[in-house]
Amino acid sequence: MRRIYLGRVGLTLFGLMLLGSCSNNKQAEINQKKEMALNGLIQQDSIKLSVEEVMKNKGLTGLSVAVFEDYEIIWQEAWGVKDANIEDSVDVETAFSTASISKGVTATLLAILEAKGLIDLKAPVSRYLKRWQIPSNDFTKDTPITMEHLLSHTAGTTQQGFADFYEGDTIPTLTESLQGKLPRYDEEISVVFKPGSNWQYSGGGYVIAQMALEDHMGRQLADLADEYLFTPLGMKHSTMKQPNEEGFLQNVAKAHDENGNVIRTGIPITPQVAPSGLWSTPHDMALFMIEMQKALAERDTEVISPQVARRVTKIVTTKTIGGWSLGWERMQGFGNREWFSHGGANTGTGGYVYGTMEGGNGIAFFGNGPNNVRMPLLDQFRNSIIKSHGWYKPLEIEEQKPIPESVLQEVTGRYKHVQYDAEIQVSEENGKLIINPFFGGIPAELHYLGETKFAVEEFPSNLVFEENPEDNKYYIALERRGFQGGLDFSFIKFQ
Repeated sequence: MRRIYLGRVGLTLFGLMLLGSCSNNKQAEINQKKEMALNGLIQQDSIKLSVEEVMKNKGLTGLSVAVFEDYEIIWQEAWGVKDANIEDSVDVETAFSTASISKGVTATLLAILEAKGLIDLKAPVSRYLKRWQIPSNDFTKDTPITMEHLLSHTAGTTQQGFADFYEGDTIPTLTESLQGKLPRYDEEISVVFKPGSNWQYSGGGYVIAQMALEDHMGRQLADLADEYLFTPLGMKHSTMKQPNEEGFLQNVAKAHDENGNVIRTGIPITPQVAPSGLWSTPHDMALFMIEMQKALAERDTEVISPQVARRVTKIVTTKTIGGWSLGWERMQGFGNREWFSHGGANTGTGGYVYGTMEGGNGIAFFGNGPNNVRMPLLDQFRNSIIKSHGWYKPLEIEEQKPIPESVLQEVTGRYKHVQYDAEIQVSEENGKLIINPFFGGIPAELHYLGETKFAVEEFPSNLVFEENPEDNKYYIALERRGFQGGLDFSFIKFQ
């Protein structure tokens, strides 16, 4: 017998009305956040410019962004042109060369293949290499290099990054790349410290990983990425195919120089696919990041499992500023939250992707313009988006303690980074201890935790001022909160 539930129907209609109202309110809130984010980018010296005017003033040709919150893409936008010669507008389906963002995607793909039993990231990588072998030396004779070492930049391999190639150039093979037969390098890649003992950024290490994967699987990295990541995630405008290969994308942004001119053909060819060969859109990268975030939160996922997400975002080393995992930066602390992220910078194009480890929030954006313009502008946009969306929580410290005079005298002074051309000043200002410039190029207050240890807003490591027992010199050392990995003696005192 057919039953009619009038009360249920009435409730459903009322529920739909409420849902529509809630949906409208949510969209209004999103629109307000978006407007605030844009205002943070375009408000300059009390004059409100358009995004396009800001880009033109700065020298950025095109810009595309996607913002996700609570595991959903909530807004996306594109401005400018993908080719200044023909005034062809960037749209949200325009793909950019992502440069080193490729590394995080490559590492995640390898972890997926490991979870399927197709490769072992802990095994000596020499087991999988057929075309070429890593030159052995005293550093590797007792500690073989693994995929884990390569993906976390702890293998000790050289070759930081690579020059771009274009149509008409002689494109090197992977073997020639590792042999150093290419611009920037004139000798074979080598190992300069014991694997696992330190950290050194190495695109060459990722080329080794690419060769090992392709030799072992008998397939190209680009095809594996498409099968296991891009197609199942619906990343329709992403590829690791190169411009000189069948299957490359049509709607792409071209690289531009400081004068707004297209660099050669504008479409770089990257034979070193694993470290820098991905083309994608902010929308597609947001889909990828959200899948990772859902997996980290143990939500239902079909492509990236919780096991894989934890594997590739777990901090492996703090022998760099803050922390690094298998393919992902873990050194960001915006809003006093934990993030996984990666940036990419090829000549005239690149971007950044950021995702919170909890909560499903983040940003993906790309721009086609000179690195010295694009990167500061994207940093400004990132800060504006994070602020407008309220992705902030108070810094967690047990108690703010007064700084003893003896500690003030001990820690104030000038410091320089042990690897990079960077100097900072620690000084007392109006009763507060200030470090300037800090990460992001702005001053930051040091919050005293006792002894000579301090916490800083929006940074995941404590700063410890102490003598390094290895050279008996005074340093600022970084101590990652919640990670038992020892101190990273980053800044040495010189004044």
